[in-house]
This record gives sequence, structure tokens and C-alpha cells, in this order.
Amino acid sequence: MKKNLIALDGLDLLASAVLVLRSDGDIAYANPAAEILLESSSKALTNHKLNELFINCEELAQVFQEALEHQFADKRLDLVLERLGRDPLQVHVVVSALDSADTPVLIELRENVQQLKLDREERLIDQSQANKELIRNLAHEIKNPLGGIRGAAQLLELELPERHLKEFREYTQVIIKEADRLQTLVDRLLAPHRSPHIVGDVNIHEVCERVRSLIVSEFPTGLKIKRDYDLSVPEFRGDKEQLIQAVLNIAHNAAQVLSARMKTGDAELTLRTRIARQVTLAKVRYRLALDLHIIDNGPGIPPDIRDRIFYPLVSGRDGGSGLGLTLAQTFVQQHMGLIECESRPGCTDFRILIPLP
Repeated sequence: MKKNLIALDGLDLLASAVLVLRSDGDIAYANPAAEILLESSSKALTNHKLNELFINCEELAQVFQEALEHQFADKRLDLVLERLGRDPLQVHVVVSALDSADTPVLIELRENVQQLKLDREERLIDQSQANKELIRNLAHEIKNPLGGIRGAAQLLELELPERHLKEFREYTQVIIKEADRLQTLVDRLLAPHRSPHIVGDVNIHEVCERVRSLIVSEFPTGLKIKRDYDLSVPEFRGDKEQLIQAVLNIAHNAAQVLSARMKTGDAELTLRTRIARQVTLAKVRYRLALDLHIIDNGPGIPPDIRDRIFYPLVSGRDGGSGLGLTLAQTFVQQHMGLIECESRPGCTDFRILIPLP
């Protein structure tokens, strides 16, 4: 028994989650990585059977039984394990038969990071397609009646009696100005679908430097912009102005949420370029890709909108239009790329991936 305890102690150092089970399916041991993955303490886990951990445990229970019967030394499979009240786990599972009467089966769980990444990319692409449909429908529903409202307000103003013109002109002007504001909003939504894609050679560091100069001119004090460039990143074919706008939208949002830190003088914005290798984008494998990060040390994106930040008209900032990230994602996708985001308090990282030649 002492020998077994010493062996289990060694599993504490593993980064992957490990469960050691008795022949009746009771959990005899769970390492610290299992506590983190399963969001439960070792003490709580060892009071459960394997089939109590997950809602859909049939396949895993079947493999456990096969291990008990020594039908294999170890077996690997990919599973989506559903849990009550929590997100499902997409994991690569290794089930091993042990030479121990007390604890005959070991199960190792590793989060299937690649599958999670592919699923996230698919969601972003589907979301972008839904955005395009929404924008087209929105434009159709707004533009025609908007023109009619503005025209009617102008005609009404012309028909006002001279003695009431000054009194009521204020109201007609409100209608006209608000109609113009909505027209501008619709035009901004439709801009990436109308503008021609002007292709030329793009140096991403020229793009970053242009964005940096624009941000510095608007936020001259309290903001430090770090440049961490890989000068080996090659030029590629693309629309330089679209990419400047995409990077600027993200960087400008970041600068605005750093306003509190600017007052204390410790606001930081980092522009980092790297080359990523063997990248899959929209189910297509690319040998090389631009890996551009725009990182800020602000408060992070509110959790309630974190999964919706690329939706049109969704903004985490008072007075924000909710269009900047939508347009950025559209521009990058027109370059066969994708924008991803990871955020926590103190670090928000927008990652732009674009295939390289």
C-alpha cells in the first residue's frame, strides 16, 4: 500500500488530469490537475463513482469495464463529457489497465485544445455570416423609410407658417439630424460590403506604425505603446487601408478603456508581430500565418458580452457604437484571416491571424 501511495504522489506533478479507480468504479485518487479540470476538490471526487461525474458516461464506463477485463493495456479516445450545470469537456482520454488489485484502472483526461480551437473558429465564422445577413436586412428595413421620414420633415418645414417657423423649426431639425445620424450608421455598417478590395503588397509593420501614430496623437500622455516586432514577417498581398482600419479599431477601443490607467500613468498597449506555423483557418491549413497581437492592460471585457463582442451594435463602453470590432472582423476575414480574443482583468489580447505566402 505504501508503494502505491508513493507512485500516486508522482502523479501530482502531471499537467494532465488523472483519476485512479477501484474495480467497483469508485475514485480512489484524483491529482491536482483533475481538481482544476473537474472544478472539484480531491476529497469531493473520491466520494464519487466514475459514472456520477458526467451525464453521458456510457462510453467511458464501457471502456473502464474493458480495462478491468484486461482487454487492452491502454486505450485512447476523444469524448465530449457533459456535466450538470457546467460547460461540457472536450477531452482526449487515455484509459490504462494497472497491475494492481486495489486500483486496477487509471484514466487520464487532456483537454482537446485543437478541437476547442476549431470549434471556436467555426463559431466566429458562422457569427460573421449571421452578421452579414443581419446587416443586409437592417439596411433594407431602415434605408427606405428613413429617406421618407427625412423628406417629410423637410416638406413639413417648408409648409410651416412664417409666424411659427422659428418655434417649430427646432423639431423638424431634430427629425432631419436624427435621420442623418441613422443614415451614417447604416452606411458604416454597409461600408465593408460596398468598398472595393484594393489589393497590393502590405508590410504589417507599416500598418502598425500608422496605427501607433494615430493613437499617440489622440492620447499623447499617460499611455505607453510598446512595439515588439518580428522583422522577418514577410510582405503579403492585401488591402492596406482595410488592415489599418481593422487594427486601429481594436487599438482605439483598447486606448479608450485604458482611460483610468492613463490618469495614473501606467496604461500600456502592446503591438506584437510573430510568424505562426501550421495554422488552420476556416478548415484550411496554412504553412505560415501572420500572428499579430494587440494587448492592453485594461480592466478586461465584461464577461456578459465576451462571447458577443464581434456582434454588430454590441459595446462594453458607454457611448460606443458597437461597430468597430464587427468591421475589423469583416476586414480581416476578407483577407482569409480571423480575429480571436482572450480577456481577463489586467490583460486583453486580440489576435489577428492572416495567411502568409
